[in-house]
Formats: sequence, C-alpha cells, structure tokens
Amino acid sequence: MGSLRFEIINTQGHARRGRIHLPHGVVETPTFMPVGTNANVKLVTPHILEENNVQIILSNAFHLYLKPGLDVIREFGGLHNFMRWNKPILTDSGGFQVFSLKKGQKITDDGVWIMSPIDGSKHYITPELSMEIQATLGSDIVMAFDYCADPKDGYDEAKRAVKLTTKWAKRSLEHLRRISNQATFGIIQGATYEDLRELSLHEITQFDFDGFAIGGLSVGEPREVTIKMVEFIGPKMPQDKPRYFMGGGSPDLLVDLVANGVDMFDSVFPTRVARHGLAVTWNGKFNIRSARYKYDKTPIDENCTCYTCRNFSKGYIRHLFDRQEVLGQILLTIHDIHFMMEFGEKMRESLENGTFEEFRKGIKKAYEKTAND
Repeated sequence: MGSLRFEIINTQGHARRGRIHLPHGVVETPTFMPVGTNANVKLVTPHILEENNVQIILSNAFHLYLKPGLDVIREFGGLHNFMRWNKPILTDSGGFQVFSLKKGQKITDDGVWIMSPIDGSKHYITPELSMEIQATLGSDIVMAFDYCADPKDGYDEAKRAVKLTTKWAKRSLEHLRRISNQATFGIIQGATYEDLRELSLHEITQFDFDGFAIGGLSVGEPREVTIKMVEFIGPKMPQDKPRYFMGGGSPDLLVDLVANGVDMFDSVFPTRVARHGLAVTWNGKFNIRSARYKYDKTPIDENCTCYTCRNFSKGYIRHLFDRQEVLGQILLTIHDIHFMMEFGEKMRESLENGTFEEFRKGIKKAYEKTAND
C-alpha cells in the first residue's frame, strides 16, 4: 500500500463526505482539482491557489517529462520544490495523451509511441517509464498507465483498451512498488459500454491500488451518456477507497458525479472558461464580454469574497477583455477558481447536514437556466 489513508465521514445515498490523508496534507472530499499541466495553474501563482483554499492540483507526467525534463526536476528535488507548491499533487500517467496526441502514434502491447507536441520527437512510453517519471516528480498520487480509447473507434478498440489497461495496471503497480511508496490509483476503462466497464472494474480492482479512477469519459460523448456510465459503475467501485472521475469540471456535472459516489474530479474547466470571459457563479454562468456589462459597477457576484469581487466591477473586467488585457483573464481566473473551491466546501457541508439533494437540485437548475449564455 502507498502513503494514503482514506476515511468516510458521512454518506447520503451513494454520495460520500470523506477525507484523504497524503504526505503533503489532508484533502477534504468531494474535491475539485485545478489542472496545472506544466507545473503551473494557468495565470495564477501558488500563493493565489492557497489563498483560495485549493487543496490539491493535478500535473501532467508526459508534458513535464518533455519539458523541463526529469534531469531538471531531479535537480530541484521534485515537483513540489520546483513549483513551490507545498500541498498535494496528483499526476496523470500520460495515458490521456494516448487519446489526445494521435499524430505519429503507435500502440503496442508493451507501450505507446507518442510524438512530442513540442518538437515532433518520438518517445516510447511504457508503464515502467510512466512510473519512473511520476516517482521523479514525487507526486502524492500516481496514476497507473492506461489506454483511453476514443469512443468513436467502436467496441473492439474499447475492448482492446480494457485489455491493455489491465496489463499495464499490473506492470505499473509492480514497478512503482519497487521504487517508491507513493499512493497509486488504477483506472477503469470501457468507453460507453456497460459490459466493458464491468469487466474493467472486475480486473482493475483485483490489484491492491490505493484508489480507483473512472477514465475514458467526458471525451466528447453526450452528457447523458457520461452520467449513465457513472450511475452504472460509480456505486460498484470499492467502498473503502477514494473514487476519482477523470475530467469533470462543470458544477452541474459534479453534483451528479458526487451523487453516484465520486470523491475527486479534475478539469481545466474553470481556468479555460475564465480565459474566454465566462464567469461561474451560484446563479449559473455568464459571459463578462457581453455589452450589457459595459456600465455595470457591481462585482461578478455580490456575495463572493474573492480578491476580484472585493475590488473590481463587471464593467472594468469587461473593459480589460475588450482591450485584450491579460489582467482580465487573471481576475476572472481568480474568481472562477475561488467559486469552485467554495462550491466544493458547500457541497461537503450539504453532505454533512443531510441537504445534498436540495443542493444538487439548486445547482442543476441554475446551470440549466444559463446553459446557452
């Protein structure tokens, strides 16, 4: 077993209020993890993340292996020291790049040839190399190397992905245990096929992972299909270990994930939409670039305590976007991250006091109302 301890504090239906103890701190769950692909969450400093109560971030093993390279990370004594972030980090294995970086790619039984999006160089990523990379990074949670099949590739490819993911999970776990005591999660694949999800769940949970993830969803399939798969597989995952949904960010999706037993989720959602002018609030989302906010002296959210809402008006932030000033993106990123952390906190409170279903309905109604804004 790796260096992780998980406790469940309260439940409401399948939803769980828990706590994950990790080397760099305690993570209260359910929790949202901002994405810091290149050892930074875009446009904000680690200090801003801490100020806004971010508990854990995700970084990308494959991209950090390419740049700055493992020699640099070793010189700095690991990723935490390199980026000056002293709280937990989860690193993905590079498996998602098997899905996203198709050019020049070749998948074999032993690993994957992937072309660098930086300079076109080719790299052969195996489960063992992925574990070496993540051990060097020193993340609190390591993800097993997996194969995320494209849903468009059909049943046979999804079945192959399950087979390779199982084979690679075993190799990942065995290799990591030889070189490190880091906590490690196995990943359940199976695309949008219930029988393959069931098969993958059965195979992956036979290994002694510290937690389990649902992979291969939120990759272009309709939202209702995502929810259907999570409803099917989420509650069947081991009760005594953390459950992680890879790639969930919108609040209305997250409440459905939590309702089906998910404890952790990550996404570029709040930072990406902020860079495009979208504010996320308790009343849904809206576009700050709209002409209606030109003379608006009120903050993004009257009740929000983030730095942006305490100091700046919608009219000013709209002006910054209008003039393509990066400060507008920074201020909106701060707000959206703050909101996501407050959203997590209120969700945990609702699970403690038995009002989660009311909370869930309120969020879904608010985001349904502004879905086309």
